Parts: sequence; structure tokens; C-alpha cells
Amino acid sequence: MTLLSGTLLGILQNAGEDILILTEGVDPEEFFASNITQREVIRQLRIMTETVGNLSDKLKQDMIEIDWGGWTVLSAQLMMSSGFDRDAVWFAIRSLVPATLLWLRVYRQNSPKLFSIIP
Repeated sequence: MTLLSGTLLGILQNAGEDILILTEGVDPEEFFASNITQREVIRQLRIMTETVGNLSDKLKQDMIEIDWGGWTVLSAQLMMSSGFDRDAVWFAIRSLVPATLLWLRVYRQNSPKLFSIIP
């Protein structure tokens, strides 16, 4: 792949790992009551959605098991002027992010060239 693709996948993985660290052992009520944690997780989710938006269609096709459509829906949710849907954010934290990280790990093992930052 390209230097850009490898870099974007690294950003995606780092932001996802940060979200898991920030929300480990936190229930929904605690999360939505904590302005600092909530803001940082939303920031990291936006990084992930923007990064997904910058990935090539070819790369997404090569990594078909990742729920790219879910990321597109989440992106729209996070851009709503009336605020984000709490259920969508919590679903992303507990399902979309962990599943994406799992598949990134599998792809890194099976197709390390996708993650290469060496031209």
C-alpha cells in the first residue's frame, strides 16, 4: 500500500486504543456524566471517523470485514447540529471501536504491507 494508508491505519488504531483506555470499566451513566471523558472520547471518535473518510475505497475493499458503513453513520451522528445520539456513541464505544481494533489486529498479522509506512 502507500505511506498514507499505513499512516491513516495507525491513526485509526491509536485513536481506538485511546477510547478503550478512557472507557474501560465505565458504564453509560458515568460516561455521559463525565464532561472531560466524554469530550475526549468524542474527539477521538471524530478522529476515527475523519480518518475512515480519508481511506481509499481500495483499502476499504481489502479490509471488507471492518464495518465501514457503521463509521459513516457514526460520522453523520457526530456532525448533527442538535448534538450526537447517545445510543450511537455508546454503541461505537462498546461495539464498533473494539470490533474495528480486532480486525485491524488480524489484518496487521495477515497483511503487514497494509500498515507499512515505508515507501
